[in-house]
Amino acid sequence: MLRTCVTAKGIFTVGVHKPRYQVRNLRKQDCRMTLGHKPDGTPHDNRKNFPAGDVEEQGARWIYEIANAFSFCGSTYIDSGWAAARAKHPESIRIEAPPACSLSAVLTRTLKNPQQAAEVLQQLPKPVRYDLAANSTDPEELALLAQSCARFTYDPENRPTGLTYLDHKGVVRPDIDDFEFFETIANNPYLPDLYKEVMVLRPGVQGGSEVVGDYRQEDTHIFEYLRRNSYIPWGHYAANMAHDAIRYRTSDLSPADMRGLRHLYYQRMIVTLADRMGVSCEVQRRSLTEDELEELRLRVLTAVEASDTHPATLWGWNFGYDFSGSGYRLHASHQMIHQQFALVPDTVETLDGGSMISYSCGDQVAEVVAQYRQENGTDFFSDYLLCIYGNERVDRNPENSAKSLIVHRDDNVLLFVPKAQVSQWELQLMVIADHQGGPVGNVLEAATAVRRSIDRAILVAQHIFAGLGAKMVTSLEYSKRLGLDNGQRLLYAFLPKLPWSMGAFSEAQQRFICGHFPEDFAAACRAVKSDMY
Repeated sequence: MLRTCVTAKGIFTVGVHKPRYQVRNLRKQDCRMTLGHKPDGTPHDNRKNFPAGDVEEQGARWIYEIANAFSFCGSTYIDSGWAAARAKHPESIRIEAPPACSLSAVLTRTLKNPQQAAEVLQQLPKPVRYDLAANSTDPEELALLAQSCARFTYDPENRPTGLTYLDHKGVVRPDIDDFEFFETIANNPYLPDLYKEVMVLRPGVQGGSEVVGDYRQEDTHIFEYLRRNSYIPWGHYAANMAHDAIRYRTSDLSPADMRGLRHLYYQRMIVTLADRMGVSCEVQRRSLTEDELEELRLRVLTAVEASDTHPATLWGWNFGYDFSGSGYRLHASHQMIHQQFALVPDTVETLDGGSMISYSCGDQVAEVVAQYRQENGTDFFSDYLLCIYGNERVDRNPENSAKSLIVHRDDNVLLFVPKAQVSQWELQLMVIADHQGGPVGNVLEAATAVRRSIDRAILVAQHIFAGLGAKMVTSLEYSKRLGLDNGQRLLYAFLPKLPWSMGAFSEAQQRFICGHFPEDFAAACRAVKSDMY
């Protein structure tokens, strides 16, 4: 049987564990110890930890178990005690802004000598330097740290103009002592913008990837890079905010920024398909206008639907960067806003000369849709929408009026909190518009108005996360393969990483632990949205 919380009745299935059990005591010896003393001097010991007989639990907190709507994403477990506390105060679902951090200021106050303070910075142990590079909010301090690990060129006013490069047998590389330290400084939003530019943002400073597209509108400027030698083996593209349009926070993203980032994605997929399908496209050395893109999309769509090839689109976005003093990179590759995309082939050659299907994450959704129809005789996404629209609280608390999972919607898209979350604070975006009588399952099937709705909803989601204090968010697209008609709807998932929920063995088993009810998180998101829009 397919494991999913979606039902044809339009009601989410929610399981509940009501723990009652006995535990046989197999301990041989006690280990009684004094743990400390109370204010009146009375000793406090650990005798409660060493019961004489068996242990009986007569009624622990209820734990709700919700199978993910998509069986390949496991199940979510909600601790009723944690979630009930959040339900009383949904405004507490947020991350507080970090405090100001400047070791230089502390040293200067202590030593009464700025020069000595600067010298101490150079002598800090490496783990402390890493933590300071990641967490300092002092621009001058970060500039000093940058100067300590790399060589810069300067203008007469001592402003950096570039990096010093070394030529080793024809291999030209910047003169950097510690690349991880350098990169951590460069990813700190408080580093002066000029240092950000010369360290990591100018085209070419991070390597030889060719710029094959761009987008300009007022203060929006984006470069599209070809990632020729990539872990995505057929090559992929990255749309990066340019050096003169610095965006280190999603709260800084404008509608024009999002339109530009997404336009480059739509344009690249449609033009690439046009070239592969033999559809004429005469545009060179400029972006297509929105009208030109729509006209080309319709011609490419006709060609794809008449073909027997079924590639898929790949789109993703890692936002946020962190690096711990112990040497662990905690997320992503760069703080600067960027999005990545590629066209996934339908098959790949095997070593023995045969072929196999090339992986696309949207195929897992297609498998759920097919199996659900086989078992229930109904359409999965139609039932999923019925469940979302008719949602009831997980805890069935009649005193709490927060029932809706919906955060934002228009005629084309629905932004909502999934009933079972694979990441605390997960949001999903579903395209509810239809195309030629069937669901829109990929961006090739999305008309101009639908694409605008998608872009706006992605921006709303990211602004909500920024308002809640999320610093690291992974976003991905589950798309239907091109040219198929299987009832699949285009879906996006937005997965924040929270400081207290980075993932462990439970998550590796796809058992996702959650400390809030989805309805209360949706209420928190709507509150943030109402403050912003």
